[in-house]
Order: sequence, then C-alpha cells, then structure tokens
Amino acid sequence: MAFAASTAVNAALTALPARRARSASARARVAALSSRQNKITTTFDLRQRARRTRARSSNASRALITAAYRGSQSGYVSFKGKSPGSVSFGAIAEPATETAAGVAYETLALGVPKESFKDERRVALAPDALGKLVKAGMKVVVESNAGVESEYADEQYVEQGCVIGNPWTADIVCKIRPPSKPEVAKLREGQILFSNIYPRQDEALVESLRAKGVTAFGLDCVPRTISRAQAFDTLSSMANISGYRAIVEAANALPRFFAGQFTMAGNVPPAKVLVVGAGVAGLAAVQTAKNMGAIVRAFDVRAAAREQVESMGAEFLEVELEESGEGAGGYAKEMSPEFIAAEMELFAKQCAECDIVVTTALIPGRPAPKLISKAMVESMRPGSVTVDLAAEAGGNIESTVPGKVIRTSNGVTCVGYTDLPSRCAGQSSTLFGNNIANFIMSMGDAKEGRFEIRLDDEAVRGALVTQNGKIMFPPPPPPPKPVPVRAPEPEEVCDLDAADECKPPPAWIPDAKSAMALGALLALFYAAGGAAPPPEAIGLMSTFSLACIVGYFAVNGVSAALHSPLMSVTNAISGMTAIGALELMRGGLLPDTVAATAAAAAVAMSAVNIAGGFFMTGRMLDMFKRPDDPPSYSNLLLVPVIAAIAFYAKQAAAGVAAVALHESIALASALCCIGAISMLASQQTARTGNALGSAGVLLGLAATAGPRLATASADMLMQAAGALGVGGVVGLAIAARCAITDLPQLVAAFHSLVGLAATLTSVAAYMSHPAATGAAHLGATCFGVFIGALTFTGSVIAFAKLQGLVPSKEVALPAKQVFNSAALAGTLYYCAMFFKAAVAGATGDAVSALGAIAALGAFIGLHATLAVGGGDTPVVITVLNSSSGWALCAEGFVLGSQLLTVVGALIGASGAILSQIMCVAMNRSIVGVLLGIKGTLNKTKTVDVDPNMLCDVERGECVVSDAGTAAQDLADAKKVLIVPGYGLAVSKAQYAMADLIELLRESGKDVVVAVHPVAGRMPGQLNVLLAEAGVPYDVVKEMEEVENDVDKYDVSLVVGANDTVNPSAVEDPNSELAGMPVIQVWRSQKVLVLKRSLAGGYADVENPLFFNSNTNMVLGDAKSSIEEIKDGLKALL
Repeated sequence: MAFAASTAVNAALTALPARRARSASARARVAALSSRQNKITTTFDLRQRARRTRARSSNASRALITAAYRGSQSGYVSFKGKSPGSVSFGAIAEPATETAAGVAYETLALGVPKESFKDERRVALAPDALGKLVKAGMKVVVESNAGVESEYADEQYVEQGCVIGNPWTADIVCKIRPPSKPEVAKLREGQILFSNIYPRQDEALVESLRAKGVTAFGLDCVPRTISRAQAFDTLSSMANISGYRAIVEAANALPRFFAGQFTMAGNVPPAKVLVVGAGVAGLAAVQTAKNMGAIVRAFDVRAAAREQVESMGAEFLEVELEESGEGAGGYAKEMSPEFIAAEMELFAKQCAECDIVVTTALIPGRPAPKLISKAMVESMRPGSVTVDLAAEAGGNIESTVPGKVIRTSNGVTCVGYTDLPSRCAGQSSTLFGNNIANFIMSMGDAKEGRFEIRLDDEAVRGALVTQNGKIMFPPPPPPPKPVPVRAPEPEEVCDLDAADECKPPPAWIPDAKSAMALGALLALFYAAGGAAPPPEAIGLMSTFSLACIVGYFAVNGVSAALHSPLMSVTNAISGMTAIGALELMRGGLLPDTVAATAAAAAVAMSAVNIAGGFFMTGRMLDMFKRPDDPPSYSNLLLVPVIAAIAFYAKQAAAGVAAVALHESIALASALCCIGAISMLASQQTARTGNALGSAGVLLGLAATAGPRLATASADMLMQAAGALGVGGVVGLAIAARCAITDLPQLVAAFHSLVGLAATLTSVAAYMSHPAATGAAHLGATCFGVFIGALTFTGSVIAFAKLQGLVPSKEVALPAKQVFNSAALAGTLYYCAMFFKAAVAGATGDAVSALGAIAALGAFIGLHATLAVGGGDTPVVITVLNSSSGWALCAEGFVLGSQLLTVVGALIGASGAILSQIMCVAMNRSIVGVLLGIKGTLNKTKTVDVDPNMLCDVERGECVVSDAGTAAQDLADAKKVLIVPGYGLAVSKAQYAMADLIELLRESGKDVVVAVHPVAGRMPGQLNVLLAEAGVPYDVVKEMEEVENDVDKYDVSLVVGANDTVNPSAVEDPNSELAGMPVIQVWRSQKVLVLKRSLAGGYADVENPLFFNSNTNMVLGDAKSSIEEIKDGLKALL
C-alpha cells in the first residue's frame, strides 16, 4: 500500500495542473525577484528628464523611439513617419500630436499569438500579466485559444480587458519560442518583437528579422548581471521550473521511494540524487529533491555555488584540482582537460551510487558539454533514472535522446525532454509573462504612460537583436565609467552679514568650562560631607574616587585592537559580585532563607561570568598569536597565587589569620585586577593580563571566604563550592561553544547575569541586616537594586537585538520620555518609601519597596534599550558594561567592601571610556544615544557634489560586477585599501580575506586594512577576527591613520561594511549619520563593494555609495565572493 501511495503521488505530481506546480524554491525566487524589483525601481535621471521637458516644448510632430542622445549622433535612432529606413507603426502612421519623447501607451497595440512549435503548451503572457498592461493603457490582442493549453480560456483574457483577434496586426508581438518562417512572414516593417531568438545559434533567423525591418528583442539575451534586469530574466524563470519538473519526472519514473521509510515489512532507504550544475535549474532540482526526502548531492565548477547548495541541506561535491569555473554572465566556463578528467572520475563514482542523475550544464553559444558517458550510465543500478536538462543543446549525457524517454539495456530510464517548462505550462506562462511585462514597462516611463527604446539602457541594448534594418547583436561593451576627480575643498569665506559667527570663541571659554566642572565637583563633595556620613562611608568614597582615576588611565592606554578582550576581561572581573553574595549565604547543603537562596543564585550567576569571561578572553588573545611568536607561559602566574591561597586558607581555617591578613589578601586582589586591565595595553602583555585578572578574582574569593572558614559548617562550604562549581562549568561550556562572531551577544548575556546578581545581592543584604539603617547604606541598597535591574533587562534586550530575536530598529511607546520620566519619578518615590519603612523597622514594606524599585529599573532598562536604534546598539553594549561596574560599586557600598568598590570603579570607568570612544567615532552624544535621540552632534555643511560622481539613488541603478571583473580591478591596482564590516563576521570570511591579502602582498601590491572604531557589534570585534585569520599586524590600521590618504588608493575593497562607509555622513546634512566620521572610500579611484544586497546597514540608512559612478557592486556572500576573486586573481597574476 505504501508503494502504491508513493506511485500515486508521483503520478499526481506529473499530472498536476500547471498553475499549482510551484516548488518552494520557485516561490522563494519569485518573492526575491519581486522584492528586488520593488527595491530597485527604474526611473530616469535629472538630465534625461530635462531633455524630456525640452522635447515637450518642441513643435516637432513626430513619433519617437529615442536613444541616449538626439540628432544624428552615434547610437541614436530617430523614426519619422514612413521615411526611408524608419519603422512605422500602424497605430500611429499619422503625425502624432504628442510631442513628448517616446510613444504613448494608448497608441500602442500588443499581440499575443498562439505558440506554433510542436508540443509547446505555454503562452507568452498569462491573463494577469496582460491585465497590468491593459490598465497601463495598452490595447492587447490575443489569438483565440492561445492560452488553452496553459488552462487559460479566452474568457479569462477578455475579463482582463483583452480582445480576441489577430495578434500579428499589433505594434508589439510577444512570443516564447523563436518565430518560425511562416511567422516571420507575418511580421511587417516597424513591428517590435519580444521573443526568445538565440542569435548565436540561429543566424538565419536574425538575418530574416533584419530584412523584414523588425525591431527584435531576444528575451534570452537580457543581461543577467544587471540587478534590475533580473525581473526580466525569462531564462532564470524557466530554468527554475525545469529543475522542479526534472525531479517530478524522475520521481515518476523511479520504481522506488524518494523518501526513506520504516515499515513493518522492512526499512526502505531514501533515494540518492546527483545534480550536476548548481545554477538556477540545478538549485531548484536540489530543493525539490530535498523536500521530497532524498539524499541530495550537487556538483558545480563555481565555488560560489557551495553555500547555496549546503544551505538547502545537500552535500556539495568537489574535485581536488583547484580551478575556478566562473564565466561571463553568471554561466560556467569551459574547464581545462585536467579538471575535466578529475570531474569524470568523480561522476563515475557517483553514478554507481546514485539512483537519479540530473544534469544542467550549458555554455552559451556552444553545444552542451558531455559529462556522463554511456559507461557511467551502464554502471547505474536497474531502475535508476537520468534527466538531461541540456537535451535541446545536445545533452550532457551520452545516452540522452532529445525529446524522448528511452530505457537502456541495463534498465536505466533516460529522460531527454526538451519541453520541461511546457509540462508545467500554467506556472511557466505566469512567470514568463511577468518577465515580459516587467521588461516592457521598464522601457520608457511607466508613470507617464510612454514606451521608449533607449540605447543607453544596458538591459534594453543587451537584448536588442535587430533594429532599423540593422543587426544590433552582440551589444557593444558598456562605456568606461568616468574616474571621479575630487575637487579641492573650497576655503571657508566669512559672510559679512554674519561676521560675528565667523569669529573664534573667546580664549577664556575652555578654562571657564573647566572651572565650572571643578565647582560642581566641590559642591558634590561638600554636600556629601554635610550629610555627616559615617567615617567608613567617607573611606569608601575616597577609595571609589581614586579607583575611578586609576581606571581611567589604565583603560585609556589599551589599544583599540584589544578593546574586545578588554570588555571580556572586565566582564569576567565583574563576576566578583559573587564576593558579596558569598558573605550572605546561609544554611547547610541548601539555603535556609529567601535571602540565602537569592545569595546562592547570585554566586552561581557570577561564577558563569568569571569562568566564561576569562576563558573567552584567552580564546581571543590566542588568535593574536603568530607562528613566529615566542610561547607564552602566563599561566605560571597562577602558581604563586594558588600557593598563597593554600597557605592563607590553612591559617584562616585554623582561626589564626589576623584581620590585617584578610585585608591584605583583598588588597592584593584589587591590585591584580588593576594590573590586568593595564597589561591589556599591548598584545605582548595581554595574555599576562588575563592570567593576572584570574589571579585577582581567585584572591578576592579567598579573601571573602577566609574569615568564615573557621566558623562555617562543612555543609555550608559545600553549598558555596557547589554554587561556584556549577556556575563555572556552565560558563566554560558557553564560552567554549560560542563563535567569535557571537562575542557581542555573549558579553550582553553575561552582563545580564551581573545585573541580576547585583540586584539579588542588594536585596539579600538588606534582608540579612535590616537593622543597618544608615542613610548611605540604605541609599546604596536602593541604587544597587535599581542599577542591577536596569542592567539585567537592558542586557537581555541588547542580546535579543544582536541575536536578531527582536527588531534592530527602535521600538518605543508613544511619548517614550514621558514614560521614562514617570518611571524615574516612581523610583524616587519608592526609594523614599524604602527609607521610611527601613527606619521604622517594617522589613516587609521595605522589601516590597525594593521590589517596586527593581521593577521600575527593569522597565527603564527594557524600554530604553528597545528605543535605541540599531546603529547605536554597540554603544549600549559598552554602557551596560559600565553599568555592571556601577552595580558592583553599589554592592561594595552596601556591604562595606573596599575590594568591590575598587573593582566596580575599574569596570565602570572602563565601560564609560569605551562608550565615549564609540560615541566620538559616531559623532553622537552619550545622552542622545541613551534617550534614543536620532542624529549626530554636529551636522556637516552641505557639500557640492559633481553630478557625475553620484548616480540618482531614486533611479535604483547600480553597476553589478562579477568576481572576474573585480579580480581584474585588483590585478591592475598598485595600492589597495580593504575596509571590513560586520558582514565579514556574519559570512565568516576572515580566513578567505587573509588569503586574499597574502596573495595581493606577494604580487607586490601595497595593501592596508582600515578598521572603523564601530565596525562590528562591539569595540575591537573585527580586530579579533582579523587576528584569528592571521592578518599581519602591520597592515591593520585605524580609521584616523588612513583618512588623509584614501584618494591615493587605486581600489578600495569594502567587505560587508555599510554605515561606516556611507557618504551621507559627509554629504547629506539631513541624514541621521550626518557628522559621523566615516572611511571615505569613494575618494579612491575604484570601489568594490562585497555585499549580499543593496539594503541599508544596521542604522537602516540608504547608502549612496552603492550608486556611485566609480562603485562596482559584487553581490553575494562575502566569503564566496572573496574566494572567487582570489581564484580569478591567481589566474591573472
């Protein structure tokens, strides 16, 4: 029964009505094309619009199909009535009253004949596609029963406004198959034909169309490398359907299951499918076979196909011989004899194993290459199936008979259908018709309802085969783009009417600002002293102030390349929240109170931070090592530390350790933490700094546990050890599995644990000592609860944004500042309630007030972080790093711990300085970031830009280059600037880029890698990735080091960067990025941008760089693109 059901499904798929036979890959591809068409709209630039305005004012009475220039210039085509050599349209034979360029849609008639080719069931345009043209104003004539084989009745066309009649009398005729001789005879001079023509293969047809005076567009000739032309690409649409239908035909012919099954009668293994060629058709076949449950393998000579194949869950096969198969126009090229021999060996092995072989290899203008020999077919098991999608071009399989299905002597079914799209006629007609309609509507101005053939449109010129009695194929190469010349910056001239604004500010203002800041600080100290705090509070304030100063100078010395390890180390040290929680733990093996339970949880969460943070820091620093670097023995620092702890623990357990000894160990811990941050200033000492930080935390934990060793029970010590051990193991496991590209998410997640631990510890501290009612103590408790809760929820939201779990754009309540202000006011109110209840001894009310403070702090952290735009999220990470330090400080004040105060001040200062560095790099204020205020501090002045430098972004046109052209650009260059961005991290392309850099340097190129301070998702992330891949230190520069020399580079290679190279920051004073320092790559002679799409960056701002006249877009995955460029470069050098 199961087999019968499977056979029935296969048969049903084969007979499925055409409109319903759409594969998942087809749907995805149509959606992608639709999205791209919506994204990349086609209009005309200002100069062309100006010409049109002049044309409308002209008194000339003529019907025009214009090119780029008017008059008799080269490339211009002018048609006037029935003058010699012109094209006359029956619908507009009389002089037109319309004087605008082009032809009005209302004067055009479009015809759709029934396809005459044998067994062709498709129709050029489905009713829906023609409905769009009718609504635009065109008259449409459809031959009777033209769509009946595609299940489109004449009535459906009439419902869309079409007329059933003779389509050959129309001005425009649309077909699928090339016109036959009888059909050519029906064409008249001046008609426009849209059809597949295959001019390389059928020169006789081209000549007959020329002789007829027909303007013929070959739909098979539409350039596939122009992004907007992909909406006109009928070859891709039909190839997609062919790939889908190939698997359906194979499933119908295969006498076995596609998917594996486990039945009572026995296990049935899944079918094995080999797809040769991973272009559009091949990928559609891979997706369909995978969806049907088969084991799928695919082979392609182009390295770029690997990621696409593997993303569908299939296995990508390779030969050991390295050779790039990337050819022109997105097709594969012919390979060397050595490669073909290795390829044949691979295919022979796969044919013996696979049940189905699908081949799709085509080379334009040449017979299909023979890939599968008869001997390979004979090695296949009886019942196996081959499907040759290249059958019409001779076939890839020697046993293929074009147009037929045969069965070999060994029982292999060989499918050689040449009409696979026609076997899915309804769907094919829909997609084909959409492509033609898009193409026609793009030719001219659809908004104004005018049709115009412009030879300066690359898509139009590339598809044009004949015109005005001339053969126009092949098209000429596109003209070279003008090299941008950067105009000298104009000198600022003072406006006499605003002379006061031109004067420099008075010299006393900077000193006055400093005096005001000092006065405010003295007033703060006076207020603190006037409140008569206890002496220990003054001591903690002194320690805090000095620690902030020390932290400022220590962190300021850390190089930008090590900012990521710095954040990781401070994140680990912030796990010293465990110190405060350890002091509050009570009970035996398990906590015995609510406060003790909160303390134990805080210890475990802190241990996750400690172990995970130091382990991840070690991983990052190892990436900066080079093969010739001397070995590091920094872990030897732990030997004396462990020995000292062992000696100290023995004395403490015996009860003979003096109070001074406990404080000395705590002091040693603080000094080690300060030294750890200071030693991250250079790569030579950074590993020692990481080990020193570990030592500091260990000493801190020992100093906390020491005073209790003599009195604590064994069960209590086991509880503490268990909390630390479980948290440490979890932290190590997370850090070991975390990818370097996910480091920002890891830091954010660890910050949340510190914040929660600080909140729990502050609450537990009050519940354990409710009698401590000093104002400083109670204030520190409120602050610790509030800042801890804010850090917790803010870090959780930051993690979710970085991980893509919530939108990166700002999300906020209406009047968000009102809500935030109300929450702050509520916090102050509940702080007052807490003070009142604590002083009165109402512990329950006091704890409830702390809960309200925590809830309001959590709301502010959540809402404020959600309201931060995507481009500012990296700043939020550093701010939260700082807030975790202030939370630790608050815990130190609550518990009266100088150690926690010092360490917290170090971490707070570290995060604050990093936040300031990020804000300066973005020209943003920290207040603006936190309040979700868009825009930069200082808007730049409007810059006059040469119109030749920037294309019209609204026009949506950009130059899309392939890897081969990009490789040629790099080969011709002497100086190359590489600017990586977060896209490099996402695609894991750092190793491929390192190989490319090595190849360029070996060939004598001067290569520099420029890293923007905010590139990536946290400071220094890209430096870590480059170090991981082994990129030499000396070629990696900061933005400031290259900003004055960008125009000296022949090529700037932008890899996955967007906002950090956006010209709007310099040229558009109204942009959200205005004033942000960026790497001005557009000043170099040529810009190559490696990016997946034309979408905006993390700040969601349109990037005009993509449309610059000196920019070539290499669209695709960064890693695959770099590898293809590298292969192409090897062949050129």
